[in-house]
Amino acid sequence: MDTSRRQTGIQQLLAAEQEAQHIVNEARNAKTARLKQAKEEAEKEIAAYRAQMEAEYQRKLAQTSGDSGANVKRLEQETEEKIHHLRSQAAAISDDVVQILLKHVTTVKN
Repeated sequence: MDTSRRQTGIQQLLAAEQEAQHIVNEARNAKTARLKQAKEEAEKEIAAYRAQMEAEYQRKLAQTSGDSGANVKRLEQETEEKIHHLRSQAAAISDDVVQILLKHVTTVKN
């Protein structure tokens, strides 16, 4: 009887070991599946964020290029105004400059 109890005990231990191994394998498979799912979700979030950032970048780029034309026009207008201002100042004092130059050129110093 002792042998049959040992056999029964050994078989129970083997059955418990198989059951434990089965539980561990299921847990590993569940963990692997969850990691795969988390990776897929993260990739979707990354793709959505990347698309959002790209759209924002393109919008800013469009605004900047649109403003660039306006900035160029504004700068051209300011430049023309400054050139006109400098020419008018030069015209106003050109007679005086000519007189000063003639005076210095024609004055003889000993």
